[in-house]
Amino acid sequence: MNRLAIISGFLGKSHNRYMVYQDDCTTAEKIERASRVAGCDGLELCYPADFDDPAALRSLLARHALGVSAVNFRARRTGRWIRGGLTSADAAERREVVDDLKRAMDFAADFGCRRVTTCPLNDGTDVPFEADYGRLYDAAAACFDAACAHDRQVRVCIEYKLSDPMARCLFGSAGETAGFCQLTGAPNLGATLDIGHSLLAGERPAQAAVLLSRAGRLFYVHLNDNDGRFDWDLLPGAYHLWETVELLYTLGRLGYDDDWFGFDVAPKEVDTVATFTAAMSLTRKLEQIAGRIDAATMDALMARRVPADTLSYLYSLL
Repeated sequence: MNRLAIISGFLGKSHNRYMVYQDDCTTAEKIERASRVAGCDGLELCYPADFDDPAALRSLLARHALGVSAVNFRARRTGRWIRGGLTSADAAERREVVDDLKRAMDFAADFGCRRVTTCPLNDGTDVPFEADYGRLYDAAAACFDAACAHDRQVRVCIEYKLSDPMARCLFGSAGETAGFCQLTGAPNLGATLDIGHSLLAGERPAQAAVLLSRAGRLFYVHLNDNDGRFDWDLLPGAYHLWETVELLYTLGRLGYDDDWFGFDVAPKEVDTVATFTAAMSLTRKLEQIAGRIDAATMDALMARRVPADTLSYLYSLL
């Protein structure tokens, strides 16, 4: 069974472009909050925010018996790398990003998770003819190649997203990300499949998982949900019950069953602990539904491809 982790950034300040819902808090307070979430096994730590005092961080995690699923490298920083760090036209900025990514990789190794995930949201374009796409891909490839060579035992995961804050992010889909990883050739470069980002890209998340797995690039999974129009970071299953169940079922078939799920869920104005307790509970419920699917029966249904029969079977499991 996969363990469940909360991205630490979602345990603190909650805001959007219009208002602040909840104030920020210290890393110690975030960890204490996570310890009160029933079913939470660990945290996806954010770099650099959580790493001011690594020794104290390690002690806090041990005190609350929380593991680490990954280190989330923030590739966007206030006042820095505004036009994208990995694809910046400034070579000094690109070196700065790579050096910082290497430090995050070192922390991932030190904390035992050996996985860094990053969502390069500022790397992309807003309008046609804004940038030379070839130069952008070449710059990103050189940066990721240099970082991945730093420690082949640490996996670097690109969390793709179609848009926001750029109108079109450079890595917008599973196919684009898998293709880019294959072009770089780095064996420890792969993808974070965020189900909400997959839905936003018009994908079937289970199909995206299979593609990434076939390419050897399915490294990590984030769970949440949205309405397909914006990345709302809602509770798992809020809108896409069967898509979520299909993803969970497919991940099990692919062998992603003794790893971690990270929760990319925004509490907004609702109590943070209660929100994530619900996220854990709903995920285990969705896993139970997926676990009721008899593999032989589903294989036969998929071979016949009669939607009426498949949906009737699925709803009989509820």
